[in-house]
Amino acid sequence: MQGRVFACLLLSVALVSSAVADSWRLVTGDDYAPFTGESLPAGGMLTQVVQSALAAAGISNTLDWRPWNRGYLQTLRGDYDATFPYVRSVQREQEYFYSEPLFTPQQHIFSRAGEVIEVTDIASMLGKRLCFPLGWQSPPVLQQMLDRGQLVRHSPAGLKECAKLLLLGRDDFFISDHRLGLTALQASGAPMSAFRRSTETLSSSALHLIVPRSHPRAAAIIEQFNEALAALHASGEYQRLIEDYLQQLDKH
Repeated sequence: MQGRVFACLLLSVALVSSAVADSWRLVTGDDYAPFTGESLPAGGMLTQVVQSALAAAGISNTLDWRPWNRGYLQTLRGDYDATFPYVRSVQREQEYFYSEPLFTPQQHIFSRAGEVIEVTDIASMLGKRLCFPLGWQSPPVLQQMLDRGQLVRHSPAGLKECAKLLLLGRDDFFISDHRLGLTALQASGAPMSAFRRSTETLSSSALHLIVPRSHPRAAAIIEQFNEALAALHASGEYQRLIEDYLQQLDKH
């Protein structure tokens, strides 16, 4: 009996060790500056965080770039071990486990100059056209308004399209992290004076690395990544990476 218990323990250790030894297959998407992007330094701020945490923990990985929806579905069917960065949603929580937060952006409302739309003034949003990219999860307060028919949502491919649609008058506002929104506005080619950013912020939504619940090593991968991320925080390296990256952005 003792021999059988010992054998089971060895098997458990072997399974956990294999999760460490294998190269993790990661996937993310493009055009999500400053968080991810093929043309960004280090692939984006959160790509750098993820890969720095894994490197410090001695976990090798490969990273592919795919359209967001394709990468999400390919991870779900087992082509990849994990994908990032994603906010929580009811549907995703049914399909994926979430890591500890990679970063918690502060979301603002961006509208046309002269059109005041504020988070604290619900009436200013009633009947408006919200531009929110395909696959993005709406903040709860806005989702409730959408469900009640108080807002109309338009879902183009990305925020750059949203900025252009605002200028054309086809949509009224979009929601975004401060720096992500500014990047989209700059990409539109219009002067910053053509837009307005809300003074108040929406409730923040953390971004995570996610692993399919169906993955045979899901629990081990999430545990290992969380430990690696915690070590990055404890060493002070996480804060240094974030501050250095944001300072680089502010210089451009």
